Amino acid sequence: MKKLAIIGMPMDLGQMRRGVDMGPSAIRYAGINERLKKLFDEVHDRGDIAIGRPEVEVDPESNLRNLHLIAEKTEMLAKEVDQVIEAGSFPLVLGGDHSIAIGTLAGVAKHYNNLGVIWYDAHGDLNTAETSPTGNIHGMPLAVSIGMGHPLLTNVAGYAPKVKPENIVIIGARSLDDGERALIKEKGIKVYTMHEIDRIGMTKVMEDSISYLKGKTDGVHLSLDLDGLDPNDAPGVGTPVLGGISYRESHLAMEMLAESEIITSAEFVEVNPILDDKNKTATVAVALMGSLFGEKLL
Repeated sequence: MKKLAIIGMPMDLGQMRRGVDMGPSAIRYAGINERLKKLFDEVHDRGDIAIGRPEVEVDPESNLRNLHLIAEKTEMLAKEVDQVIEAGSFPLVLGGDHSIAIGTLAGVAKHYNNLGVIWYDAHGDLNTAETSPTGNIHGMPLAVSIGMGHPLLTNVAGYAPKVKPENIVIIGARSLDDGERALIKEKGIKVYTMHEIDRIGMTKVMEDSISYLKGKTDGVHLSLDLDGLDPNDAPGVGTPVLGGISYRESHLAMEMLAESEIITSAEFVEVNPILDDKNKTATVAVALMGSLFGEKLL
């Protein structure tokens, strides 16, 4: 029996632009429940994790924005994800900014010996307090998940690291800070930039990514940031970067992941309806979820 649980994480504490806290509502409004009920025996929407309306705080020691709040809220998400997996359901988390991945991965990784991660994103999200130009934690979740960063974040759910660098594939990168480039080289993280996608095509990128992860992982988490897509296709994101992955390429990527049957958990993040055009980005997110979970035209 195929069961799916939806968890909303309406958190915008990882960055400075308001609106991404409305992402889960926008995705629900775009028809996620109706769409996925056709693909699963059981879909349970567990509602949203309570974030409240906390005041912005900057940690004086690390200069990280909302450090304590993000640690507290991602801990709550980790527990929720853990419960969903324990109950035999596929966890699907709706963001929120990308800092929520700290909690998602903390809840997922304890169930696997060798979790793989596909990070579908324009950015590497591999900054630390030392390398971040902004102190925004939504640029750090992948670094945190490999055990690099503030201990309050790396130790969410009481263990670290969550993922090994060699079990990560970043797809769609086109905006990397200097510190992230250095870390990618130092840790040997596999990255397919837009250059590779243009040069060898999305089919080859996905074939290579799937075969790279399939042999050495016992589960794969998909963390899809809507800014991985081109802003023409997904305008409602906080940090758009021109020259991104197309809508069609993204559907192909999701369809290939569905065929591979390697994805064991997923999150879709950074939908910001305030910056959107008629809920276009949330609609795209829902359509991509359909492809990821096996929707077929024929």
